[in-house]
This record gives sequence, structure tokens and C-alpha cells, in this order.
Amino acid sequence: MQTNTSSNASPLCVLDARAQLGECPRWDERRQVLYWVDILGQALHRFDPATGSDVTFALPEAIGCFALAEDGGFIAGLRSGIWRLDAQARPQEQLCANPEDIRTSRFNDGRCDPRGRFIAGTIDEPKAGGRAHLYRLSQQRLEVLSHGLLTSNGLAFSPDGRWMYHADTPNFTIYRSAYDVATGACGPRATWVSIAPTAEDRGRPDGAAVDAEGGYWSAFYEGGRVVRFTPAGKVDAMYPLPVQCPTMCAFGGPDLRTLYITTARAGRPPAELAGQPQAGGLFALRTAVPGLIEPRWRGC
Repeated sequence: MQTNTSSNASPLCVLDARAQLGECPRWDERRQVLYWVDILGQALHRFDPATGSDVTFALPEAIGCFALAEDGGFIAGLRSGIWRLDAQARPQEQLCANPEDIRTSRFNDGRCDPRGRFIAGTIDEPKAGGRAHLYRLSQQRLEVLSHGLLTSNGLAFSPDGRWMYHADTPNFTIYRSAYDVATGACGPRATWVSIAPTAEDRGRPDGAAVDAEGGYWSAFYEGGRVVRFTPAGKVDAMYPLPVQCPTMCAFGGPDLRTLYITTARAGRPPAELAGQPQAGGLFALRTAVPGLIEPRWRGC
């Protein structure tokens, strides 16, 4: 197994945030800051690596994902639906309601495709019926791209935009679909990577990012590691963390060679948290391969 995709194989905690469910890190290349969310903490954060400061913007409900908007502010997937937020993360307009039962469903992982279309999936919180979906926002309505999911996760695109990656975390599966960037047409999903859990290792694919060479970096929830897959779906490298539940990763820094990793502490056993006090923190790993600039929402 190769490990030369990283110049420092030991992720370091850069913010001891103690987030309940840290998720959705997004690098703002214009301001050189990292935005991220605490889903259960109902907050959007702005971390400045130059100063170490972290500003919290409280929200009235759980925020699962967001993207920077080209004209300022954010587009976000909240429990109740897709919303426009201003620069201080204050909800301005609901663009589309969550079509599922918000008592058991909320928006989870999401991002923009290379043309700035916002795509977001939901989570079936009872994990009982595979009722979650992956949606694309189009003219203030939601188009279903995938269905029958437990937890929509791991959304990412290949550098050329020809492939859309997508995970269903509780099913230990990463899917891949052909994608037409010009039209937004999405082909049927096919299993790209299937993880075989064991009694000792329940690590499963959560949020993800793709690097400039097409490597797919997946945070393995309950697996205590980030895994890089080649474009062929083969494990290329693994990077352990000192916490059990990494949730998502994103490339940032001036050269896009810092991999930021969010983590969670909600629902973890007290003994585990005692031994892993940095659970819920934000970690960073220097990589040899740079990432890609995150697309912004263009109102499409």
C-alpha cells in the first residue's frame, strides 16, 4: 500500500472544537478561511488558520451541508429544506422545502457540481426504511438523483466532472454515476467500493473530497482514519486519527495541500471520550497532492 500521497501522515488537531457532529468543511479560497458546521450544535463556523480564531454563527435548526454562493452568503441544507443564508448565516429565503417527513429526516451531505448546481442528500434518522434521497436543486424544485438510501453521504466529483461519487454510510458502500457537467444529466448508480465490516472494525465511508489527481479521500466514521482511493477504486493510502469518528474532509490552504478533517463526539461512550479528548475537533493533514477549488452556487 502506498503512502506517498501525504507529506505528513499524522493529522494534527488545529481546533479543539468539541463539536457534537462536525461536518461539511469548505475552504473559501478568496478569504483563506475554512467554514464548517456542527450539525447537532446547529451552527456554522468560520475558522481562520492564520490566527486560530473560530467564529460561530448560530442557526435555528440543524444544518447538514452548505456551499458558498457566488454572489455572497451561502446556500444550505437545513432540516426543513434548502435555504439561502446571508454572510452571517442568517436564513433569508427557503428555496425548497424538505419533501420528506422532517420529524425523521433532515438534509445531510451536499455540495455544488462543477457548474454550480447544488446537490444535497438526506438522512433517514431511524435507519429503518431506506427513505433518504439524493436531490439536485433546479429552479426551486428538487430532482431525485438517487433513492432508497439510509444516509446520503460522500458526494464528490472527479476533476473532469465525468463521475459523481456518492456514499450510503450505513450500507458501507460508495457508488459512482456517470455525470454530464454540461447538462447535469446523471446516470444510474453503480457500486464503486464496497467495504466489508468486521466485529473489530465498523469503519464506513462518510464525507469525502477529491484531489487534483482524482483520488477520493473518504473519512471512515467509527474507523478512526481517512482513506484515499485511486480513480480505479483501490485503496492507495490510509491515515489514522487519534479519534474514532472522522466525518468529512476538504482541501484548503494557499496551495490546497492541507486536508482539513471534521470529527464527532455525539453518542460516543464515555470511556472512549476519556481516551480521545480531541473528539469533535478539527484536524489537518499536509498532502503531496493538492485538492481542487470548491465550486460556488450560481443560483441554478
